[in-house]
Parts: sequence; structure tokens; C-alpha cells
Amino acid sequence: MKPYLVPAAMVAHLVLVAGCSHTPAAGGGRSDAATRLNTAAPTDRDDLAIAAIEASVDTALTPLSEVAPVRLTPVQPAVASAPAAPQRSCWAREATPAVYEQVMGEVQVVQAEIAPDGTVLRPPIYRKAPVPRVVRPRAEIKFEAPCPEQLTPEFISSLQRALAARGYFAGNVTGRLDAPTAAALRKYQEERGLASAQLSLETARSLGLVAVSQTKG
Repeated sequence: MKPYLVPAAMVAHLVLVAGCSHTPAAGGGRSDAATRLNTAAPTDRDDLAIAAIEASVDTALTPLSEVAPVRLTPVQPAVASAPAAPQRSCWAREATPAVYEQVMGEVQVVQAEIAPDGTVLRPPIYRKAPVPRVVRPRAEIKFEAPCPEQLTPEFISSLQRALAARGYFAGNVTGRLDAPTAAALRKYQEERGLASAQLSLETARSLGLVAVSQTKG
């Protein structure tokens, strides 16, 4: 016998069916199993009932070895879409040198003569002469600028055409940030408060080279 998994309720039902001697067979007669059970001795009747149950199980159930395995497909967890990466910001630095002016002052031309005991034997001698005075100290400014990968030859050509249209650039459109282009850019930005030949993001927007971001209120 091959092993089977038989529910207890089915076994009880089959015992009742096999042990019933008054169940008519098809065609009006009694079944062979019922006839044998009815005419057999009490001891043999138990063996016949067991044999009837095994025969019914053999015909009604499929052996476990013949059952095709069920293939389970693993459920993949839902993957949330990654948020869009924020736009990268780039910054430029520009060092501004100190600015000096010449003013009239006193310049020491002869040092004082002092005795060992600290007595001033002769005071220092000064004369009038121009001396430098700091008008603006050296500083470094930092401003947002287009990123290097944006400064393509096509972008620089658009910059040159935009400066030429406004009367700041008179050279050829080369697609290179050459000396004439840098000079024109510095002049354009200096008039707007930025003393630098490096293109700022604000200047690029004002020239129509970079889209202006709209802030939703």
C-alpha cells in the first residue's frame, strides 16, 4: 500500500457505506461488497470492511507521489519610485583686490635720537608726502553660477550673441569664453553690481540663457 492522507470524516463515511447491507446496488441488486459483508462471519466481516475501505480509497484518491507539485510564485514587494534628484547648484568665487588711494600725510625721514637712560636727545623728523590709504579691503565674493557641464560651445555662442545684441560684444561668435567675451561679460556684470568676468546664474537668466524658475505660492 502507498501512503495516503485520508480525513477522519471520510473514513467514517466509508465504514458506514461498507457496513450497510441494505444499500441496493445499481440495477436493483445488492453490491458484491455488501453481499459479502452480510454473509460473512463477524470476524471476517471486519476484514472485509477494511478491504472495502482500502479499495474505495485506492479508486477515489490519487497517491501523493503522483500529485503534481504546486509552484508558488513569490510576491515581489512594491518598490516606491525614487524621488527626482534635486537640481545641482554650482557656485563661483571671485576675489576682489584691495583698493587704495593716495592721501597727504607725514613720513618719518629721520629717527629720534634717544639716550641710554631714555632721554630724547633729538626728536624724529617728518615731512609731508603722499601715503596710501585703504579705500576698500580685499574681499572674496561668492555667487551662484551655471555648472561647468552647462557651459557648452552652444551655450557660450548664445552668450556671445546675447551680449552682442545688447552692445557689449563686437567679436566673432566662436563658442569659446575668450578674452573679448570675458571683457564684455565683466562690463555687463559690473554695471549690475558684480565685478567679475565669471558668468553668474542671475546674469544667465537676465540674458535669457537659463530658464527662470517659477515659485508657486
